[in-house]
Amino acid sequence: MEVALAELAPVVGDVAANVRRATEVVAAGTAPLTVFPELFLSGYRVGDRFHRLALRPNDPRLEPLRAALRDSGRSAVVGAPVVGVRRGEVGNAVLLLRPDGTEFVQTKRYLPTYGPFEEGSVFTPTETSAPAELGEERLGLSICYDAFFPEVSRELALDGATMFVCVSAAPVTSRRLFEKVLPARAVENAAPLVYVNRVGVEDGIVFGGGSRAFDARGEPLPERPVPGLSLGPDEKVVSVEVDTGESARWRPFRPVLRDVAQRPGRRSDRTNRTSAL
Repeated sequence: MEVALAELAPVVGDVAANVRRATEVVAAGTAPLTVFPELFLSGYRVGDRFHRLALRPNDPRLEPLRAALRDSGRSAVVGAPVVGVRRGEVGNAVLLLRPDGTEFVQTKRYLPTYGPFEEGSVFTPTETSAPAELGEERLGLSICYDAFFPEVSRELALDGATMFVCVSAAPVTSRRLFEKVLPARAVENAAPLVYVNRVGVEDGIVFGGGSRAFDARGEPLPERPVPGLSLGPDEKVVSVEVDTGESARWRPFRPVLRDVAQRPGRRSDRTNRTSAL
């Protein structure tokens, strides 16, 4: 599957402008799936404005992007704040938007609240993850800090995810850490992983880019620039070819998931799902 990695800087606080940018990127490429960074539709340092900017189910502000996906038969993964289940709550979420108009929402599980990060005072986390269906594929979606908790990707893999997509708004000071952690997540679950981090500066935070894709053995995949786009400083949009069948071929040679699922106390439905691995 061709996947486009859109390493961009959003317009802070302007959902409409960021939807237009995402629509332009989708239209310029050929990839069936385009991935945008964490909180791309709102920006990262917007404070109390998250409540006003948060998306609701079937939010009409997404219609230009939905139309582009519908017309092209493509899909997109994009980060955005979403209205929570309980009144007043907001989630830091990643959305999978499909060409048939359906969408899947995964909320961030671990919220960094240290140093310059204040997510715990703004967002409500979730306790669970589930794979998102995209045609015959099952995507394991996660957000930034979630990558440092291996149980997140392991839970997704045990539930049938065969490819991981991690979106991020990580600062330049964290880039080397992600470069170490992300290949490990791919290796330990024998599945390819796509990572898209943003660039730009907001309120003194310099975001570090470093978007990459890795195969099931943690090796970086070759990139090709996507032409025809007007890009700002440090921005890039590239495409990679992800072998979505790789996990099925590689997992029998390193049967970590099988061995984890067969440990005493594991849920029987997960054991059944991984019995062929």
